[in-house]
Amino acid sequence: MAEPRRDDAWRGVGTGWTITSTLIAGMAVGGVVGYLVDRVAGTEKVFTAVGVVLGAAAGIYLVYLKYGKEDREDGA
Repeated sequence: MAEPRRDDAWRGVGTGWTITSTLIAGMAVGGVVGYLVDRVAGTEKVFTAVGVVLGAAAGIYLVYLKYGKEDREDGA
């Protein structure tokens, strides 16, 4: 029986950090865009909140595209 390699416990850490940073970056970019729209429109934190929510949704969608889809060989 083969001995477990030392890096087996850390194999998914890079993927976890990638997913986390994608979600945080989506919310940050959406929040900044919303903040800029708030400044131009003269509203108070309305578009910032909307931007953060839309950025989170975009981050979730990007994570789904990269890691959530199954590769199917049957074409279905």
